[in-house]
Amino acid sequence: MAHADATETQQYLTFTLAGEVFAVDVAKVREILEWSSITKVPQTPGFMRGVINLRGSVVPVIDLRQKFGMPETERSIDTCIIVVEVETAMETLVLGMLADSVQEVFELEGGNIEPAPRIGTKLDTSFLKGMGKHGDAFLMILDIDRVFGEDDLAGLAAAGEAAA
Repeated sequence: MAHADATETQQYLTFTLAGEVFAVDVAKVREILEWSSITKVPQTPGFMRGVINLRGSVVPVIDLRQKFGMPETERSIDTCIIVVEVETAMETLVLGMLADSVQEVFELEGGNIEPAPRIGTKLDTSFLKGMGKHGDAFLMILDIDRVFGEDDLAGLAAAGEAAA
């Protein structure tokens, strides 16, 4: 996928995790669901909460907080599941991401996106497209196709198949 140039405007869905604002390209978002019954699947990565039944399809649900080393997501009235499409080398996977709350959809020009910080940190920021400025706040723009490594995705696909 080509990177946005400075004049190209893209729409992003913003959501919160542990008080931080994140964004994902709205073109990757299929739908937003209320927290529903999540069926646990044995022997899956710790950040995988389980699977949901989405109109007859088994969809793995990921706790992004845990994936990013934060405390587990607690269920609240605002907690939701953002269903996204993730492109891998082999296929397109549909998965759900737990979010503390969904904020809004807004447009951001490519010129308003700064590269992810790399200064003196041990963090792997390869999953970030960059930092976007929205109002007075910065938000982290996720490259959803890079949030999960091939090993993670292989495990998620296998868990979905096992639960089917």
